[in-house]
Amino acid sequence: MANLATWIRPKDKKWFRPFFAKDPDAHVFDARTGDVPMDQMDGLLLTGGSDIAPEFLRQEIVDPTLIDKDADPLRDHWEFEAISKSLARGLPILGICRGIQVLNVALGGTLKLDIPDHKLPDQKDYDIQQLRYDTTANHRFEKVNSSHHQAVDRVADGFTVEAWCATDDVIEQMRLRNYPFAVAVQYHPERGKIYDALFADFFARLNNR
Repeated sequence: MANLATWIRPKDKKWFRPFFAKDPDAHVFDARTGDVPMDQMDGLLLTGGSDIAPEFLRQEIVDPTLIDKDADPLRDHWEFEAISKSLARGLPILGICRGIQVLNVALGGTLKLDIPDHKLPDQKDYDIQQLRYDTTANHRFEKVNSSHHQAVDRVADGFTVEAWCATDDVIEQMRLRNYPFAVAVQYHPERGKIYDALFADFFARLNNR
């Protein structure tokens, strides 16, 4: 049985439930509701949520009002520590939306703190955003469901960017080089069946630990 560490908001559980159901042997440990013994985990899932609290960012914040008022330092602390412990053990990591941002910052990168035109209503509910891909990208989707107001700016050392928004080059997908499996996406693969292959890849790595 594989153990998966994560932190999931209550409103997001409905999206992830179908993917967890496909791997009934995986035991999901949610740090939002209980203790997660990281030394017993087989993988880490970084999900969506509020902005990273200012004290965890590695950049000057000229306008503090750009950061969500509901930033959660407790979650930030847990996720940064979980990333460190997961990397030390070579665990598979999948970052989604906020997850790509947390992973990038944890490894030394910075963020674009506000991108208003990436949080329009249609972007939240439909696969409408076209991407352009690096030739080495393992997972490719013609259009994605991407809704966010922040994004990766300076890419942390060690990452290869695999996909960008076709219209403005906002980073939408990247992977950590020379590491078994650490993939992070800005879009929301939990919201559609077209992304099954990405989750299947992640869970295969999880179960083969």
